[in-house]
Amino acid sequence: MTAAHPGLDRERRRVAVRGLVQGVGFRPFVHTLAGELGLAGTVTNTGEGVLVEVEGSPDALDAFCRRVAGDAPPLAQVHAVEHAPLAATGATGFRIVPSRPDGARATLIPPDTAVCADCLAELADPADRRHRHPFISCTNCGPRHTIVTGLPYDRANTTMAGFPLCPDCAREYADPADRRFHAQPVACHACGPRLALTVPGRPDLGGEQALAEARRLLADGAVLAVKGIGGYHLACDARDAAAVALLRRRKRRGRKPFAVMARDLATVEGLLPVDPVERELLTGPVRPIVLLRRTGLPVPEGVAPGSPDLGVMLSYTPLHHLLLAAPGPDLLVMTSANLSGEPIVTEDREALERLAPLVDGWLGHDRPIHVPCEDSVVRVVDGEQLPLRRSRGYAPLPVPLPVPVRPALAVGGDLKNTFALARDGYAWLSGHIGDMDDLATLRAFDRAVEQLGTVSGVRPELLVADRHPGYRSLRHAERTAAGRPVHRVQHHHAHIAAVMAEHGLDGSRPVLGVAFDGTGYGADGAVWGGEVLLADYDGFRRLAHLGYVPLPGGDAAVERPYRTALAHLRAAGLPWLPELPPVRACGAAELGLLERQLERRLNCLPSSSMGRLFDAVSSLAGVCHRAGYEAQAAIELEAAACGFGRADGPGAGSAARADDGYAFGLSARAGGWTADPGPVLAAVVADVTAGAPAGLVAVRFHRAVADLVRRSCAAVRDRYGTTTVALSGGVFANALLSSACASGLGEDGFTVLRHRRVPPNDGGLALGQLMVAARSTATREE
Repeated sequence: MTAAHPGLDRERRRVAVRGLVQGVGFRPFVHTLAGELGLAGTVTNTGEGVLVEVEGSPDALDAFCRRVAGDAPPLAQVHAVEHAPLAATGATGFRIVPSRPDGARATLIPPDTAVCADCLAELADPADRRHRHPFISCTNCGPRHTIVTGLPYDRANTTMAGFPLCPDCAREYADPADRRFHAQPVACHACGPRLALTVPGRPDLGGEQALAEARRLLADGAVLAVKGIGGYHLACDARDAAAVALLRRRKRRGRKPFAVMARDLATVEGLLPVDPVERELLTGPVRPIVLLRRTGLPVPEGVAPGSPDLGVMLSYTPLHHLLLAAPGPDLLVMTSANLSGEPIVTEDREALERLAPLVDGWLGHDRPIHVPCEDSVVRVVDGEQLPLRRSRGYAPLPVPLPVPVRPALAVGGDLKNTFALARDGYAWLSGHIGDMDDLATLRAFDRAVEQLGTVSGVRPELLVADRHPGYRSLRHAERTAAGRPVHRVQHHHAHIAAVMAEHGLDGSRPVLGVAFDGTGYGADGAVWGGEVLLADYDGFRRLAHLGYVPLPGGDAAVERPYRTALAHLRAAGLPWLPELPPVRACGAAELGLLERQLERRLNCLPSSSMGRLFDAVSSLAGVCHRAGYEAQAAIELEAAACGFGRADGPGAGSAARADDGYAFGLSARAGGWTADPGPVLAAVVADVTAGAPAGLVAVRFHRAVADLVRRSCAAVRDRYGTTTVALSGGVFANALLSSACASGLGEDGFTVLRHRRVPPNDGGLALGQLMVAARSTATREE
């Protein structure tokens, strides 16, 4: 150890550390490191990060500046270490001093983190003073993002401010050698928070009584509202078919899949196969919902009807662990506590009012939730993570940008809304906001923008939105711009730019962007969604697309795939045979009206959407005629394809028959290539009328789409010489299609970029909007 003493070789330095360095045990780490190196000085939190003044020998100071980043705590992310000389003072000892609220606010707040192994051991230890404490946490785990009310990240700036520390917790909090040193959520049985169970017509229960009664109610088939760290969940026993049906009916959930929370990994592995990457996601500090491919029927069909996957997560809070402990249910449905389409409920009074028709009781607590945060959803494709909803555990961690940007707010899209704030080299993406179709969601959006602006320090000079003139997100941006410019970015250009950004591309070379989704406002006013673009951040050129098909009735076509199927048949010149499933699904009166509507092109928007083509084939195959949630028809078509050829599936032993595939027509025309879905539809009709199972049709269709991507990219590469392909848009949430496209393109020598940090659906749109707008505004200013 280097001695700290006055002398000629004694120096003092000011060391500023920026990044994810608050709420992760960084100050205790600095205290320990300084002591090990024999350095004197101080450490404090500021609005920009952690500020250290250290004094000692030059060698020790050099080691400190090197190790403060290299040896940082597990949850920390050090982005920059800057140091400058100061005059030595002869100081002795090292202290943690009160935080400094002055200066710019640009530090990173950590996301909420699953309860750690050390805390779980204490939770289960009868000799520990936090035995069975539902809110046990330490420096390495617990709520962070959802409890922060301001900066610096100190207890006074969290929702724990209302829980004064008891003497024992205060002693731990002040001890640099303790695991709970300056852990802001620290608490115990003596100083709160506290559980409470409310059941209509009964006295409220608290503590262990509340927990025991909640477990009994769940075991008896009740539906409970359970307060988590980012909002309320609706919970029931996932193995109880009647309870699941009751929850589905009360929530008006239709056939949209529920996610389940399992007691432990062994419970999950007793249901479904789990690969190493999925296992790591399930057991890691984030604990998202992981979509696991279903084999057979591991839970009642009502949990995830028609889905190829089961969404599974493990307990991530101590309360969850206590609720799921044996004996009792080992698998609970855990779904956001709201009516479908509304924001997640976070306020206790609101929960009592809004959730009353949905639940039999409320298991809550008195720690406020400041920031709503839904569970994240991911899946694993080809051994790599594909996010489908980036929220709890990830937000508000920023995404590094390949080029610096001016302070901006990108408002995203109208579905699966996620916005982004950015400046310099980082974009702070919000958690999942939801669909921007009601006043409550818009209010939640505004609150989230204000909160994320507080912790990121971004004061937007520019707003960015989608080009769609009917988008509520665009209109909201225009109403709140207050004189700031609002830049509009084409939907599919933003999708491709998002992939480029998360892969660190600076935009100096274009990529071939395959953007497949349900709806996006095209540059010609049509509905796009089956596009191949030559794109960089400066702009794009549309090289290929699906041929236009007039879709009748806008939202009506989305909600009733049989109408989309009939429109596609008509556009392809194929008759509406009475034996075809979509014809049978459409009543005679509606069939006549639809025929006249298509003849006269009344309220028929031309669409090149691949998402709508999936809907059409799903209906033609007899899989799904009415969609109760977004992408239901496509999801159930993927499920049919996954089930075909499986040993226990309807196509068992006949997978080889799928080799006789379908093929799109691909023709060169002025301005690019057009893919004609007519030949595919004709082949689907031939198979269906011949009695082919839905799974066979689904497999052949998926292969045809993957082949179209491969052929389209090969055709345009010959002309433009671009060998990097970016895949984006909601259709690429389909694991079967994404894998097939990447495999075929790889065989053809392409470098394939897929989403790994933000979703391919509209939840990733804001990141691409930022990059396009940043480049466009920079070009105008040059």
